[in-house]
Amino acid sequence: MLTHYIGGQPVAAGMAFPVHDPVTGTVIRQVHQADPEVVDRAVRAAREAARDWAAMPVGERAGWMRRLAEGIEARFDDLVDAEIADTGKPLDQTRTLDIPRGIANFRAFAEIAAQRPDDAFHLSGVLSYTVRRPHGVIAVIVPWNLPFLLMTWKLAPALVAGNTVVVKPSESTPGSAAVFAEICAEVGLPAGVVNIIFGYGSAGQLLVEHPGVDAVTFTGSTSTGTAIMKTVADRVKPISFELGGKNAGLVFEDCDLDRAIEGSVKSVFTNGGQVCLCTERLYVQRSIFEEFWARLAIRAQEVEPQPMISSEHREKVLSYYALARSEGAKVLTGGSVPAFGDHRDSGYFVEPTVVTGLSEWSRFNREEIFGPVCHVAPFDSEAEAIDLANGSDYGLAGTLWTTNLDRAHRVAQRLEAGLVWVNTWYLRDLRTPFGGVKLSGIGREGGTQSLDFYSEPTTITIKLEQPDV
Repeated sequence: MLTHYIGGQPVAAGMAFPVHDPVTGTVIRQVHQADPEVVDRAVRAAREAARDWAAMPVGERAGWMRRLAEGIEARFDDLVDAEIADTGKPLDQTRTLDIPRGIANFRAFAEIAAQRPDDAFHLSGVLSYTVRRPHGVIAVIVPWNLPFLLMTWKLAPALVAGNTVVVKPSESTPGSAAVFAEICAEVGLPAGVVNIIFGYGSAGQLLVEHPGVDAVTFTGSTSTGTAIMKTVADRVKPISFELGGKNAGLVFEDCDLDRAIEGSVKSVFTNGGQVCLCTERLYVQRSIFEEFWARLAIRAQEVEPQPMISSEHREKVLSYYALARSEGAKVLTGGSVPAFGDHRDSGYFVEPTVVTGLSEWSRFNREEIFGPVCHVAPFDSEAEAIDLANGSDYGLAGTLWTTNLDRAHRVAQRLEAGLVWVNTWYLRDLRTPFGGVKLSGIGREGGTQSLDFYSEPTTITIKLEQPDV
């Protein structure tokens, strides 16, 4: 049974709910559901710790970030096991990306914060300078697709900037957060600085509407982000949202075709397509269109299927496979449920799928699916490719495959997306801003942009008196 972590202590309160293994569909753990009393207790614990934590010099807070990184390293295998149990991810991905990135997040933001200078301006006997103050208590709401990576991505800058936090992981993936709570206790992090509550969306709603919460950071669906915005509007709480995507990839005829195909396989099918940065729309220059989709379909058949996070999400993805057919798509490969002949047949798998032949205004091409699927369509000119890529209500990420350096710069700067990759995908520098435009989010995190969100500047202006000569 997983319990909440509040004020440095485990708290067993609330009704229990089950968590299922996506690979087999079996129940693997029971978790306490946060009720109003639990949420209030967590927020109060965070507020009680906030004054002393904010008053601590940034260098000392950075030292705590490094201790947390060391604590994660010491519990590395436990975190891997928890993450795999909840998500069904491959061992290699979890060991080489998810948990190492959590370690890197704490270390990177420790260095960024410790070395960041304040601004100062001199003008005609006047000195103006800025100091940054933490908001106070941050509500951190984490999705199920990259639970540990995205939790630490938000926690590290929030904490080093001087805030305390209440974290609400997804109800589908609480395991790594529970291990992290143990790490916080093991390294001696001051009580109340990090608090973790578990539960469904109702617990998240209680958290964001609590008057003791000063700001909200959320990664998840656009519909949930919209609901949170409405909830916090009356109190004008700062928000940072990384929301849905319907990401486009552009493949030009001058590309390295082998590289473009392999890169597209990764950008479409990684983690079963359950990454906000995955490509769901591929546009290929007409001269190479036939060869590209034929080779992509073959490679898709070689991709090892990954489970969807839940039976409900699997049904959602399968409903889009059916929708594609009803809208007139040609299914190039996939489109159904794989048969393994073993325990995985009770899990939440769908086939990696490639389709073509749909209108840009089809629901399949307008709505985020969040599964291992893409639509492939041809284009004739650079201008048409840009229009197609930008013709979406979303704008999180894009990929661009070309060997023409001028085109790479020219097209990348015209794409309406928060991140654009050229001849690569999923390559991240933690110092750079991360976030989307349009329905894909509001605000930026990463590097100093994270510290900007998790704190507010105060300008101090002093009139310098001139001495008598």
